[in-house]
Amino acid sequence: MGSIVFITSVGGVVAHQCLSIYGATKGAMNQLTKNLACEWAKDNIRSNSVAPWYIRPTIGGGDVFEDKERIKQVIGRTPMRRIGEAREVASLVAFTCLPSTSYITGQVICVDGGLTANGFFPTHD
Repeated sequence: MGSIVFITSVGGVVAHQCLSIYGATKGAMNQLTKNLACEWAKDNIRSNSVAPWYIRPTIGGGDVFEDKERIKQVIGRTPMRRIGEAREVASLVAFTCLPSTSYITGQVICVDGGLTANGFFPTHD
């Protein structure tokens, strides 16, 4: 048994202004996930995608988090009202590789604090 886990993005699940090419590439990866799940099932190989929203980096790459206004907007559109943590993505990747998840294939699982359920609309308290 094998397991492929692609890391894509919520940008491949919901539209985002000014990110057409990015969204198209992530959407293509999500479709590849589904196609491979069908093609390789006979060989007992599963294929899934994990699609994160904003995730706090554990090392480097934190420049986007210095823009306090941008982060305020991101949190305002995220029902859970926070930025995700790398461990939350990593644990889902590990979970999808476990033998106990052997019937899960062809799925795009969002790690997004509820963003894709809410869309890019502001969350109200």
